[in-house]
Amino acid sequence: MSDATPTAANKAGDIRQFLTFVLGDERYGVDVLRVQELRCWEPVSRIPNVPSYEKGVVNLRGAIVPIIDLRERFQLGTGQVGPMTVVVVLQVNVGAAIKIMGVVVDAVSDVVDVEKNAIQSAPHFGTKVSTEFIAGLASVRNEMVMLLDVDRLLKLEGLEDADDGRTP
Repeated sequence: MSDATPTAANKAGDIRQFLTFVLGDERYGVDVLRVQELRCWEPVSRIPNVPSYEKGVVNLRGAIVPIIDLRERFQLGTGQVGPMTVVVVLQVNVGAAIKIMGVVVDAVSDVVDVEKNAIQSAPHFGTKVSTEFIAGLASVRNEMVMLLDVDRLLKLEGLEDADDGRTP
């Protein structure tokens, strides 16, 4: 859990939960309510003429889901797929539609509680990741966690226009 102490205000919805994961030597988090599922890495169907961070697509129970390598998208270098590599399947708002997208991460850590007032704005310097993807920063167990804006992750070349991954 976070460094914050539970209070009566927490019962009013002032606590948010984040799934945390590792990319390289940095910790990131996404709102746990946006996580559809966690999957082990499996080979993807490659799509020609797309940026290298767009790994391809997988068929997830009938939905074609784009898979994005966050390490490459954030320009953190190329990672090796290993036994801890996980695909986090996310629900992303694109206009009025909800689309599904998978993001490749080095390893999943855990789910943490963060008080809303403990989330700080992302600085415009000192982060390897473009601040357009960062919803905020939080200190969890004396470690900084970058909280990602899930909806902005899909704003990649062509993906936001694709009909793939739309839920009924």
